[in-house]
Amino acid sequence: MLNSKILNIILSWSDSWWMRIILVIVGAYIIRFIVNTSIGRVIRKLVRPDSYATKDAERKREDTLIKVFSTTFDVIFWIIVLMLVLAELGLNIAPLIAGAGIVGIAVGFGGQYLIRDIISGLFIIIENQYRVGDVVAIDGFSGVVEDINLRVTILRDMDGTVHTIPNGEIKTSSNMSRDFARVNLTVGVGYDADLAKVTETINAVGMELAADPTFKASIRTAPKFLRVDEFGDSAVMIRILGDVEPMKQWGVAGEFRRRLKIAFDREGIEFPFPQRVVHIHQNQTS
Repeated sequence: MLNSKILNIILSWSDSWWMRIILVIVGAYIIRFIVNTSIGRVIRKLVRPDSYATKDAERKREDTLIKVFSTTFDVIFWIIVLMLVLAELGLNIAPLIAGAGIVGIAVGFGGQYLIRDIISGLFIIIENQYRVGDVVAIDGFSGVVEDINLRVTILRDMDGTVHTIPNGEIKTSSNMSRDFARVNLTVGVGYDADLAKVTETINAVGMELAADPTFKASIRTAPKFLRVDEFGDSAVMIRILGDVEPMKQWGVAGEFRRRLKIAFDREGIEFPFPQRVVHIHQNQTS
């Protein structure tokens, strides 16, 4: 008897509109959780690893793809849930659907830029041009990629300024943290400097830096003398090159400059400064 009463109460609740709305919302959250979890698992299994990329780089790529697909799913899914809730409230959603179709046609005529942004964003993600966390330069702006979706790329520069760039406006992007990076320095020494001694000092500083426990994990090949790059007005320009882990080039280069200055001072090697010879003409009077 008691079970029959409980069953009747449940059935009466299920016939009420507010109970159906609660069930729709609860079911929506359950479905959303399952789908978003599945998206993450499927993408991490389907993304083929790049033999040149580190595990951290692969994780960034996967996180970017997961975020894009999850966001797209959420937008479409919650629109459908909203339509179902409105239907349970007794509203006729047929005009809304028809109106959405008309709006879609209008957007199709006037939203060429939006479509271009979405297509460009899709290719950026599929081709793995850059990912969340990468340091890139885009159309004169450079910084860390804080977010990327099908419409825009968001960068934060060293000053903390956030730049929002529509994907369709991107013509060229330069990724400074892809696979590996380089310490690429040009140093000037005087024309009277012993180049053999300069080369030995540069290479010694590079090897010392690569052996330092603080920087060892960041350096793939120690910075070393590469070549005489050019003869300047007041200096012989030396090119120094070394391979480092992605996003470590700035820290390693800064420490290398500091140590090189100390080593040059110790060895008596001068960094020349521009010089100007002034001839003073003196009038001779008899």
